[in-house]
Amino acid sequence: MQIAKTIEDIKMIISEAGSFGKKIGFVPTMGALHAGHISLIKKAKQQTEFVVVSIFVNPTQFGPNEDIDKYPRPFEADLEICKHNGADAVFAPSAQEMYPQKNLTWINVEKLSESLCGKTRPNHFRGVATVCAKLFNIVQPDVAYFGQKDAQQVIVIKRMIADLNLPLRIVVCPTVRESDGLAMSSRNKYLNAEQRKDAPLLYAALQEAEIFIKAGERKSDFLKEQIKKILNISSQIAIDYISIVNADTLDEIDEVKGKVLIALAVKLGPARLIDNILLDVK
Repeated sequence: MQIAKTIEDIKMIISEAGSFGKKIGFVPTMGALHAGHISLIKKAKQQTEFVVVSIFVNPTQFGPNEDIDKYPRPFEADLEICKHNGADAVFAPSAQEMYPQKNLTWINVEKLSESLCGKTRPNHFRGVATVCAKLFNIVQPDVAYFGQKDAQQVIVIKRMIADLNLPLRIVVCPTVRESDGLAMSSRNKYLNAEQRKDAPLLYAALQEAEIFIKAGERKSDFLKEQIKKILNISSQIAIDYISIVNADTLDEIDEVKGKVLIALAVKLGPARLIDNILLDVK
């Protein structure tokens, strides 16, 4: 496995792989790798011939008073995970390497960036879209791999690719969960024992909504109330949002029908946790 810390070095590595006609798979991450990331690397390994993993804590997607300084950075452990799971190269640039001067050019995917997490993190998706575009330009992948847990991010990136005619395909892999249902996240490490006990309520609440939908319930307001009841079991959970939206446009819907995303975000202790389920409702 090759490790590159500069744009020039990773381009040389990828150029060599490309000269042999190898299909390039790309897994962009912020490190602190877990089973969810591993599932993306393995899927890339199955579908492509040269897998690049980026490890970069992107400063432009963090807002004021967010957790960039304490975001976990177990770099050596991350390298071992990449190597063990078949990555061919790791690109681990510094912030100075990615942003050598004050950034004046931004990619803003309007509308899709403004709902859900965008309401309380107003410049987050601008930072995500911009850094992904930079990484795609650097790595030039044929396929990039993302997890369903970050559903809004995936929708934003897909639209950016379509609007800018970027020559790659996005593969979305299922959310990987702990045995009690908690979605794998690097921020789960922030939780203490008591908070960790309450964290599975997020998925339990989403499952409750799905049960009601399968029983015939279609009113979004009713479903949101059922989700809220379960989250409120914990006095430690502070709800950011509960949204039921069209899975393509992210528009809020009153009646559950068609391709639907049920998404939520909460604050639990020091961690902001998100989760969602994707349903196709007849």
